[in-house]
Amino acid sequence: MSDYEIRPATEDDLPAIVAMLADDHLGATRESPDDLTPYRTAYERLAQDPNQHLIVAVREGRPVGTLQLTVVPGLSRRGATRSIIEGVRVHSDERGNGLGTRLIDWAVEESRALGCQLVQLTSDATRVDAHRFYERLGFEASHLGFKRPLS
Repeated sequence: MSDYEIRPATEDDLPAIVAMLADDHLGATRESPDDLTPYRTAYERLAQDPNQHLIVAVREGRPVGTLQLTVVPGLSRRGATRSIIEGVRVHSDERGNGLGTRLIDWAVEESRALGCQLVQLTSDATRVDAHRFYERLGFEASHLGFKRPLS
C-alpha cells in the first residue's frame, strides 16, 4: 500500500472525485459527473473553510480514493470537538487492496492531530458491506440518524 499518496484534493481532482461518488447504486441517481459546475462551487467553499478537509489518495498520478473530513467544535461532551467522515469512496479498480482502511486510518489520525475527541460517520442504511467495514475498524453503530431534504 505504500504506493498511495494521500493529499489535499485540488480542483483538478474534481472529475475523478465526482466519478467515484457516482460509481454505485446510490451515487448513480444523485451525482452528475457530466456537469462539474456545482462541484466546483462546492469545492471553492470547502477550500476556503479551515474545518473542511477534502482529500484524495493518488496512485501513479491518478486519484483512486477520496473522503471529506469535517471538524465541528461543540458544547456537548464537555466542549468536545468532533470530526465527521463523509463521502468515502475507493475507485472500483482499487477495492480490496486496503485503501479504504488506509483512508479511514488517515482520517482518525488527522482528527486526533486536529484536537478532536470523537470521530463519527454516517452510512446509508442500504450499504451493509460498508457497515461491516466500519465496524471492523472500530466504529460502533450507536445512533439512529435522520435526514430531511430541504429542496
